Amino acid sequence: MKKTIVMFASAAFLFAACNSSTETQPTTETPTTTETPEAPKTEAPAGDVATITLNGNDAMQYDLTEIKVKEGQTVKLTLHHTGKAPKVAMGHNFVLLAAGVNMVDFAKAAVDAKDNEYIPKSLEKDIIAHTKLIGGGESTEVEFKAPAKGTYDYLCSFPGHSGIMKGKFIVE
Repeated sequence: MKKTIVMFASAAFLFAACNSSTETQPTTETPTTTETPEAPKTEAPAGDVATITLNGNDAMQYDLTEIKVKEGQTVKLTLHHTGKAPKVAMGHNFVLLAAGVNMVDFAKAAVDAKDNEYIPKSLEKDIIAHTKLIGGGESTEVEFKAPAKGTYDYLCSFPGHSGIMKGKFIVE
């Protein structure tokens, strides 16, 4: 009987581990890591400044896949890399694309922009705002005015990351 319970528990754990999806779901839960300085904020405050904290980790995941702000509001976004991997192996950034920009095409062009932290100079006109590229344990910040009402894409432009590290920036 005891052996059956152990086998069942092991099978349940294995199934849960193997049943993960590559599709990222929105979350507002606070990450359990102690390296995160503060809980993420997804809603803009009523005032003129929206303070957003976005965390990226060594599993190539942002903790937010949706960010909401108000049109014309000043956005102060802080990106934390909560992992330990160095920038050359697991660099993260935040790139907010202009309306209508194809995220897949942008990510393909970014692969060839290593010398500019994976921000293609030829596509800078397609970017509303971006942070610098950071490695494990580092943080960076960008401040910008929220664009017109609509839904915009954001991503990490480090090669191979945009398939998972992406989200919607919603301006109300």
